Amino acid sequence: MQDKDLIAIRDAGLIDTPQFDAISAFLQARNATAAAAPRFDLTHVLWYAGTLIVMGAMGLFTTEAFNRMGGLALMICGLAYMAAFAVAGHLLWNRPGLRTPGGLAWAVAVAMVPLAVYGLQDWLQLWDYAQGDPGQYKNFFPYVHGSWLYMELATALAAFAVVHFYRFPFILMGAAVALWFMSMDLAMWFTRSPDAYIEDFDIRRTVSIWFGLAVMLLSWIADLRRKGRADMTFWLHLAGAAAFWGGLSMGNGATQVEKALYCLINVGLLGYSLFIGRRIYAVFGALGISIYLGYLASDVFQDAILFSFALSAIGIAVIAAGLFTHRHRAALQRWFEDVLPEGLRRLRPETA
Repeated sequence: MQDKDLIAIRDAGLIDTPQFDAISAFLQARNATAAAAPRFDLTHVLWYAGTLIVMGAMGLFTTEAFNRMGGLALMICGLAYMAAFAVAGHLLWNRPGLRTPGGLAWAVAVAMVPLAVYGLQDWLQLWDYAQGDPGQYKNFFPYVHGSWLYMELATALAAFAVVHFYRFPFILMGAAVALWFMSMDLAMWFTRSPDAYIEDFDIRRTVSIWFGLAVMLLSWIADLRRKGRADMTFWLHLAGAAAFWGGLSMGNGATQVEKALYCLINVGLLGYSLFIGRRIYAVFGALGISIYLGYLASDVFQDAILFSFALSAIGIAVIAAGLFTHRHRAALQRWFEDVLPEGLRRLRPETA
């Protein structure tokens, strides 16, 4: 509805002035929300692509020559990039229609935090207060090492601080990656020695599982506290699910009972996904169930000719169940809300 149509309705006496003001304010708010909603067009693709290229250039794709600049130069480089993108992010954020590049600029600023912290540690030779010299900065991305912990903690704290003032979800991508890395590097502080990477594999698995559960719980609590605000926790849910499911799936599962329990936990992830309205847990749960079914096909029922037919029938039944729930979604939602105890209903995020 255009403004002139609304004015014509008011002039015709169909609505009074207070109603006209209320409807006009509602339409303006809705149009502002629609304009701020993320879109998928060439402009946004270029913005995000450029952001990821800058992040990769100053992180994953750094070279040995880059590292030879020395700790002080690396710290200055990281701080300079951080300041430049922070200023750009602030200026763009306050301009109409440019909040997306503004938020992306802040995401780049956050991504420079580990470089600055690494440079500081290397310049002052603070590795004695960690777990030894971890080598070049580019090793931060592919290799597990306990000395990366300070870089990850600083990055996560910086992301949380920035997103408090600039509520752009992609900024938390830096925190998500840092937390995921932290779930692996933190475990090295609980091993017998910094070099006991293989021997203490079970310890690292356990730390990853519990760390992932903690992040999942904090993300759930954040969803409960949203109260109509924008969704800011997708990346945190992803980091928690990756840490938890990754540690869980790396277990040996020596017995049939342990393997069946692994499958049940993944079924539980599907239920959790429905309960809080987060698809990411359904993705990991489905992957885990597929891994268990693959184990059954290759090891347990490898000589049973009917196994493939029975499994395909189960798959068809699952698809049929999906079609049924799609057709009767509203009725099933009402039934679910009716049978769910009041205590559990209060634990569901408002968007679930």
